[in-house]
Amino acid sequence: MSESRRSLIPSFLYSSDHRLFQATTMSTHLKSQPLISPTNSSVSSNGTSFAIATPNEKVEMYSPAYFAACTVAGMLSCGITHTAITPLDVIKCNMQIDPLKYKNITSAFKTTIKEQGLKGFTRGWSPTLLGYSAQGAFKYGLYEYAKKYYSDIVGPEYAAKYKTLIYLAGSASAEIVADVALCPMEAVKVRVQTQPGFARGLSDGLPKIIKSEGFRGLHKGLVPLWGRQIPYTMMKFATFENTVELIYKKVMPTPKEECSKPVQLGVSFAGGYIAGIFCAIISHPADNLVSFLNNSKGATVADAVKRLGLWGMLTRGLPLRIFMIGTLTGAQWVIYDAVKVLAGLPTTGGASPATALAPSVSA
Repeated sequence: MSESRRSLIPSFLYSSDHRLFQATTMSTHLKSQPLISPTNSSVSSNGTSFAIATPNEKVEMYSPAYFAACTVAGMLSCGITHTAITPLDVIKCNMQIDPLKYKNITSAFKTTIKEQGLKGFTRGWSPTLLGYSAQGAFKYGLYEYAKKYYSDIVGPEYAAKYKTLIYLAGSASAEIVADVALCPMEAVKVRVQTQPGFARGLSDGLPKIIKSEGFRGLHKGLVPLWGRQIPYTMMKFATFENTVELIYKKVMPTPKEECSKPVQLGVSFAGGYIAGIFCAIISHPADNLVSFLNNSKGATVADAVKRLGLWGMLTRGLPLRIFMIGTLTGAQWVIYDAVKVLAGLPTTGGASPATALAPSVSA
């Protein structure tokens, strides 16, 4: 097989066992199991796009079924995890909106128990589930598509050389669309969580906002949401991909393909948690801004800055959010990769573009 044909797909875009195809040890296997199967690959009009098979494949890489699997995995990972941490989200949002009343985590917890009981910690779970499930579907599904699309545009050499830029561009593109799906549910969630008596949940909260502010009221927080989520997601995906690659290169005693699936999922959690810490810090000012605007009718960004102050926007609720987002992001990557494994796909990350491909072999 020629080197040019092998390099059409940048190696970092998937993390299957490339060394299975090394000529020095697997020349016979190469002849019977080519990396790109003539019967399974699909070449686009410019001859640069292939669907490649993974080892023990159940779903063909970069096929419609592959992107569908990633979309479902993203929906489950974000919907389940965000709903699970609703109690922490209730505390965080109230600390951001009313810092005089909810002075710290302990104070916020006691006040919520006293005024609303344990049920108060579940407020907003339904818009959270629907909103973040939709967001996760677009976020992960479109990220995988955009990552492949941008790599095909720049070509394998530049895609491998500037892989972090591919991660950043792909994740930003996906998040722009994902936030449009999330924004209406986020508006309802914040109102329900921070304004007791406003509504019981999604069923009465959504029509109440539409009635008082129109459909524009559901999207007034979109620009601040982009300001929070786009940097967050860019940091999340780029840090995760590079962290996982670094873990396998520098920390793990054995190559990724020799690690068991539970170990690989453990690496996914570790990489996700580390990425989550950076995500929380970079997106926290915008998170405070989104909470303020969604809670205050007619409020502007200037009002938020004046009320919260610059230091308050940077730090208010940050320790809780670091813990929350670190755990959340780690769990999301575990769920996402677990669904991919069940579909017969490799876990995300871990391939080194500089070393993954073996020397060229003549076909």
